This record gives sequence, structure tokens and C-alpha cells, in this order.
Amino acid sequence: MSVRWGFIVEQSVEYRQKVIADYKEKSLPLLKYLPWFESNQGRGVSSMYDSDEMAGQTLSFPVYNSTVMSFVREAAKSPLMNKNYRYIYTRHHISSHEDEAKLIKQCDWKTWDILMGILSYYVLGGRTKGTLWNEAVRSDIFYLVLRRMKEIIEFYDKPFEV
Repeated sequence: MSVRWGFIVEQSVEYRQKVIADYKEKSLPLLKYLPWFESNQGRGVSSMYDSDEMAGQTLSFPVYNSTVMSFVREAAKSPLMNKNYRYIYTRHHISSHEDEAKLIKQCDWKTWDILMGILSYYVLGGRTKGTLWNEAVRSDIFYLVLRRMKEIIEFYDKPFEV
């Protein structure tokens, strides 16, 4: 029985290494934004555009920082997006930024889907609710998710620079 158990453990380690390598490959394009999010923690990243020429005739709309827009575009096309992100929120009873931050800190390689769900909520949801991207930067959600992804990868792989 111990020989068989050794095989299962060895197979499990190989499986985890493959999963971590996959996570690293999928998240590397987004991790390059981590230093920017770290240096802009708690800041607003949008301003309202309101044309003086057309005052009263047009709606004002948010104009986002170019780095945030690049991140959102890259994240939206990444395989890390989960269109069923709402399920993550209901299953884990997430209703505030504090809930998100607490859950992000608890994530490991087996609960990577939670990180994907939270990231997807802000990236994909921001397409229809214009304040979500600014909220994700101001409340440090993008930063926390990316940092946790990097920590998980480095714990099972080797440290790397972004």
C-alpha cells in the first residue's frame, strides 16, 4: 500500500507543478502591471469628461488612466477571465471589499478560481458599470489579486521579476 501511496503523492506533485506552470503562463502578461498597481494603491484612476462646448447637451463619462485601460484590455482577452464570476460571489457570500480582500489572502493553488472570479468581476463588469475599474484600483483589488497570484506561483515555483 505504501508503494501505491508514494505513486499517488508523486503524481500529485507532478500534477501541481503542471497546474502552477499553467497559472504562471496565463498570468505573466498581467503580472507586468503589478508594480504600477502597487505604486498607485488607493488612488482614483479616472476623471469625468465633460465638454464645455456641449454643456447641457451631452452626458459626462469617465476617462481612465491609460495603464488601467491597457491592463483591462489585456485581462479581458486572457484565459483568466471567468464569465461565471457571479457564481464565485454567491458561493462565497462576497458582498464587500473587505470580503474580497479576506478571501484573496486565503487563496492557494487549489482555489485559484476565486482569484479569477474576483478579477473577472471587475474587468468584465467594468464594461457595463463604468465605476468598477476605478473602484478596483482605489480599493486595491487588482493589486491584491495580482500579488496573490504571484505569491502562489513563487511558493511552488521559483521567485521571478515582473
